[in-house]
Formats: sequence, C-alpha cells, structure tokens
Amino acid sequence: MWKQLVDQWALVTGASSGIGAEFARQLAGRGMHLVLVARRKDLLDELAAELHAKHATRCEVIACDLSNQDGPQQVVLEIARRGITVELLVNNAGFGVVGEVEDAQVERLQELIRLNINAAVTLTYAFLPGMLERHHGAIINLSSLSAFQPVAYMSVYASSKAFLLHFSEALAVEVKDRGVAILAVCPGVTQTQFFDIAGAAGWLQKHASHSPERVVRSALDALGRRQVVVIGWKNYLLTLLVRIASRARVVKESMRFFRPRRKIEPKSSKLK
Repeated sequence: MWKQLVDQWALVTGASSGIGAEFARQLAGRGMHLVLVARRKDLLDELAAELHAKHATRCEVIACDLSNQDGPQQVVLEIARRGITVELLVNNAGFGVVGEVEDAQVERLQELIRLNINAAVTLTYAFLPGMLERHHGAIINLSSLSAFQPVAYMSVYASSKAFLLHFSEALAVEVKDRGVAILAVCPGVTQTQFFDIAGAAGWLQKHASHSPERVVRSALDALGRRQVVVIGWKNYLLTLLVRIASRARVVKESMRFFRPRRKIEPKSSKLK
C-alpha cells in the first residue's frame, strides 16, 4: 500500500489544525505530496512551509469552507484545474455541537451535516471512480467512538459519525477486490479544540484522552489491513459493551457525560 502512495498526492480536509494537520505531517513523512484544505489560509500556508522545509514536500493550499453547499465541488474543480491526481483522500473536516434542544441553533446543525456528511460524500464520489479505474488508491474517513451509539445532547454529531462509519464499511466491501482501501477511523476523546468549538469548554481536561499523533499513526498503520480502526483498547472494549447493553440504557448513560450546565438566572429583586 505505502509503496504505491510514495510521491503521490493526498488530499486532507480540515488540515489547518488538530488531527488534520497531524495527518499532513505524517503523510509528508511517508513521502506523499499534500493538498491542504481548510478555511484558514494563513494556517495552511504555515503548515505547507513547514512540510516543504522538513520533507521537501510539494503542497497545494486551497482555502475553502466545506460547510458551504457548493464548497466540496469547488475543491474538486480546483484540484482538476491544477492537474492533480488524488491517490489518498482523508475526509477529516468536521465539528460537533453539544447542547439541549431549547438552545439548538438549527442553522449550525445544518452546517454540521453539510460538513460532516455532505463534504465527505461529495469528495468520495469525486475521487473514488478514478482510483477504481487505476486499481489503486485509498480513502480515510474520520468517524468517532460516538458512531457506535446514540449520544444525548450530541444527537446530530453522533448520527453524522454513525453515517460515516456505515458509509465507509459498505464502500470498503464494494471495492475491496479492486485495489482500493477504505478505512473508518474511530477515535475517542482526543487532544484537540473539538470540545471548545462544540460548546463544552473545559470538558477535555476532565477526561482521559489521546494525542492526534497516536490517532494518525494508528490510522495509517491500519490502512489497507482493516476497514475500521478504534483508537485505544479501552475504547474498543466500550464498543463491545454498548452492543451488549440495551440501547435505552446506553443512551441514558450518555446523558451523564454531555449534559450541559444550565446557567442560573439571577433572581430579580424589587426595591422596597
């Protein structure tokens, strides 16, 4: 697998920080060239300069908001315009939202669906046919430990990750004999800005987590050998446990972890 990918192009979405940036670093270390996609061009430019200086990696930067309806197609067209053949697609871009129904911002949830699901599907079906025609290539989809169960207060996020898990597993079976590898990566709590962006600031400090470096290393080691990789043996055991317990019990238990703290409104007082 990796001999075929050396000196080839990888497209990494959400590459400006966290797991996406770590994918870029480790893929560059394995001899790949990078198409870096995210909203923040300044961070992408910094990463591209770092990778070129350290690995002599060729990097193409595309600043694009993939949560926009036409964002993914814009990336596809721009890659075609630059004459790049994508041999490895890493659908990493995504975010979560933690909150109660009364506080939900529907537009934000729709944005989540477009980024976590629509972008991955659009890019997959843009580049997978070419991989099948060439009889080589690979796709990595960033799912989550939450894909294995419903999660209260993160219902839309967990559902989007369940979609990516099932999407990846189904496609992997379809293409397994045609030279293309597809992998779903399911990390648990990871040391990124995820919970701050999701609206649960401080949550990461209270729970055990693993590093982006470990997530990416495990994913790249599993590529071509497995269809799903769960990061960490404790997390793997948890995926087995939720299959044994009743679904009602599983989702009820999730409430303990993600219930938002309600702000206490000060009591009004009247001057007497």
